[in-house]
Amino acid sequence: MIHYKAIGKIMGALLMLFSLLMLPGVGFSFYYGSGDHIPLIISGSASFLIGVILFFSFAKQDKNIRKREGYLIVTTSWLLMSFFGMLPYLLSGTATSISDAIFETVSGLTTTGASIFPDVESLPKGILFWRSMTHWIGGLGIIVLTVAIFPLLGIGGIELFVAESPGPTSDKLHPRIRETAKRLWYIYLGLTVVCTILFELGGMTFFDAINHAMAAMATGGFSTKNTSLAFYDSAFIDYTAILFMFLAGTNFTVIYFGLTGKFDRVWKSDEFKAYTGAILAFAFFLTVPIYFYSGHDLEKAFRDTLFQVVSLITTTGFITADYTQYSSGLTLVFFMLLFLGACAGSTAGGIKFVRHLAFFKNSWLEFKRIVHPRAVVPLKINGDRVTGKIITHIMNFLLIYLMIFVTGSVIISLMGYDILTSFGAVATCLGNVGPGIGKVGPVDNFAFFDPFSKVFLSFLMLLGRLELFTILVLFTPYFWRAN
Repeated sequence: MIHYKAIGKIMGALLMLFSLLMLPGVGFSFYYGSGDHIPLIISGSASFLIGVILFFSFAKQDKNIRKREGYLIVTTSWLLMSFFGMLPYLLSGTATSISDAIFETVSGLTTTGASIFPDVESLPKGILFWRSMTHWIGGLGIIVLTVAIFPLLGIGGIELFVAESPGPTSDKLHPRIRETAKRLWYIYLGLTVVCTILFELGGMTFFDAINHAMAAMATGGFSTKNTSLAFYDSAFIDYTAILFMFLAGTNFTVIYFGLTGKFDRVWKSDEFKAYTGAILAFAFFLTVPIYFYSGHDLEKAFRDTLFQVVSLITTTGFITADYTQYSSGLTLVFFMLLFLGACAGSTAGGIKFVRHLAFFKNSWLEFKRIVHPRAVVPLKINGDRVTGKIITHIMNFLLIYLMIFVTGSVIISLMGYDILTSFGAVATCLGNVGPGIGKVGPVDNFAFFDPFSKVFLSFLMLLGRLELFTILVLFTPYFWRAN
């Protein structure tokens, strides 16, 4: 039996917290006199009111939160946040349709960074800040934040944390899940502050700096400039963004070990080594052809290459150059990066390196098993044996991910869009990246899609952000059967 009262109370707490996170946008609206404070206040008040009603209606709920309740809470919370999060766009008139508002909100919360706005610089400051805040909220996950600060979730907090946290990782910083969530948010907030300061030192205004810092740490990619970070044409800003995108794409447990001086634990991570090695390999491999195609000096070519490689692998989506303008071969390579993802336990979307690592290691070991059929050849990652159950889970994930990509591309193409645009849109939305190929390249936007396609692509963003199974399990009869 599913404990709906427990779900209702937790949803109320989430909506109250969500409403409070709209307040900074109100402050920026007053400061800049942009006149968009009323939509934010109304939206926040509506979210808070519904939250209060739900919270106190189920004040005596049973705290026993199991896996099923955890998955329901996570999925429902993202849907409710998407609904209330789109209200500022609609009430302010910045989004002219529900499908546009849904797409922009879901893109922010899922840290995809794809946008329907062709001119973001014309948006009022309060709405622009709320737009950035949505993917900062979704970066590490509001569920993780709630587990950290709401003792009422103490009993079932682990189920929420498992359902929300991206990637197949069981690493914890502390035996108590609430302490783990707190430390993750301290790191997240601290790095955002440092990134903001460095962006300011690089010449950004405070408003632009904090917006871009939230985007970098959430691996979201929303910018306050139409040309993203290419607007600044600054080596200092580019390298600062590269550093923080890289950190945001790193497992936060690994970052914690690094900050506490446990570097042996950092280099024990096979995923971190594969992630770092892949970024360096792609950057050096692509610098030479980009140097000849772009006409820039070697440093600029290397910087643009490294920037785009890190931006796509970490699923951030910032741009300093249009990678589709080089050659078809280079465009294909950059398109392949959309399927990598960064580390599990990071704010990045995508498939994640640990899955790729397990897949390729297991495939390589299969040759040894063929030659020595009686030998026991275990798969190990970080020195630990990977069970057959986990390998099966990863293989299923990769297969389902591929099936969704193909099916989604067919559906979008049937709506009348060319195949490159269909591939690019589905790949970038499912991977929570932002830019793709075709008509959704780095300098393009998603405004031209019809309402159905925008809603469908928003659903793919949610699927990708919540690691497929969190949502798909709700469509199975096994989930709803009483125990």
